[in-house]
Amino acid sequence: SPPHSGLFLQHNKRVRPLAKVSSLVNLMSPSKNGAVRRFGQTIQSLRSDTKSPGTTLKGNSRSSGPTPTKRRNSTLWSETLDIHQKSTFSTKEIKRQEAIYELFRGEQDLIEDLQLARKAYHDPMLKLSIMTEEELAHIFGDLDAYIPLHEDLLIKLTEETGSDGTVAQIGQIVIDWLPGLNAYRNYCSNQLAAKALLDQKKQDRRVQDFLQRCLESPFSRKLDLWSFLDIPRSRLVKYPLLLREILRHTPPDHPDVTSLEKAITIIQEILSDINVRKGESECQYYIDKLEYLDEKQRDPLIDNCKTLLCHGELRTKSGSRLHVFLFSELLVLTRPVTRNDRSCFQVCRRPIPVKDLALEDLQDGEIRMGGSFRGAFTNGEKAKNVFRVSSTDASHCQSHTLHVSDVYHKQQWLNCLRTAIAQQQGASPDVQEGEAVPAKRRSAARVCDVNTDENCPPASGPKLRRQTLSKSRLDQKLHESQKRKETKV
Repeated sequence: SPPHSGLFLQHNKRVRPLAKVSSLVNLMSPSKNGAVRRFGQTIQSLRSDTKSPGTTLKGNSRSSGPTPTKRRNSTLWSETLDIHQKSTFSTKEIKRQEAIYELFRGEQDLIEDLQLARKAYHDPMLKLSIMTEEELAHIFGDLDAYIPLHEDLLIKLTEETGSDGTVAQIGQIVIDWLPGLNAYRNYCSNQLAAKALLDQKKQDRRVQDFLQRCLESPFSRKLDLWSFLDIPRSRLVKYPLLLREILRHTPPDHPDVTSLEKAITIIQEILSDINVRKGESECQYYIDKLEYLDEKQRDPLIDNCKTLLCHGELRTKSGSRLHVFLFSELLVLTRPVTRNDRSCFQVCRRPIPVKDLALEDLQDGEIRMGGSFRGAFTNGEKAKNVFRVSSTDASHCQSHTLHVSDVYHKQQWLNCLRTAIAQQQGASPDVQEGEAVPAKRRSAARVCDVNTDENCPPASGPKLRRQTLSKSRLDQKLHESQKRKETKV
């Protein structure tokens, strides 16, 4: 998962409430999460650019425009005070209470989003038999457990709020409440499989039509279902930031300081555990999707893999597309295929154990791209953003020149590969950065590149056999030469 920026955005703009609401569910709207909001604004702007007539108008409506989307009020804590009250607080205390209020409002928003996901999506799809109860449970998780969890924090914060609207101490409240977030372990671990199932179900016309109608309704703010289902995860990673912001505006001699520091440590441990479990779950998800043409390709080390370090689409020197997986123990090259409407990844070469992996960073223009067909059009254009991986095990004798779309993703791949090699081989990642690759590895790399054959033949092809014979002959000549020298002596 990528780094997170910024704490939150404050808005002073007051929003005029809608005069009419068609149903109770329209009172609810999505989270203030910046990334989700920007995503929603993007969709909204794209939709407005098409200038298509609004599809959410009622039959008896005379309005010329679409139904306005529901906006969430973003009042600041200081805006709830009158001028006299505000003058009784120091600037630092106001900032502290603003940070606490942001935590409070975020919980309110999250509860509304979870309730909306259940009432506007889950329950109607179950009632209309658009999805089975089992499928919905797989996609939505245990919403009935998550909603009371966040309601509990709201109750505790409300009880701690004084008559002047301030919360004196929040640290111990959060410490007592945080362990409940472990309920999200399974939810986060299951997200990859849940998203895959939702995408699969979208192929059903009834599901697609239902979700499209929801997207066009005011309550959705032009966000799709997955945006709502991903809000709890984005909320989890905000807790350390929110608590640090409260701590930052808490005086050093305040009794809350120690409790807040402890709360930050607790939430970091919880998130770390959730992240590990999520990583293991995603790793197993992709392992289960690997398909082997020959069982000899199945390396026993695959069963020991608990972490998927990175994966993505790369191209070979000849232009063929591969989906490459770097597990903690193995590098696996595959081709995406579909079997009985099920997407999977066909392993096209024997996986390379990371302990036998050698990495070479190739400079731009060092090699030419293009196979027999592609080369006819590219004239063997010089490649950029290329690196080479090979096996130091003579029995594997394979090497692959891989092309990345841009320099940023190339650096990500190199960093992941160097880290994995360092962990498995006990070397420093900086050593790999220097490209200290033995000459014999470079020699093997030139003859073992993946070719254009769609079936990606095994590494025991003619080229490898010719190299083996050449090496034997070379050794024989060297041996005979040495004998002649000894005879002359």
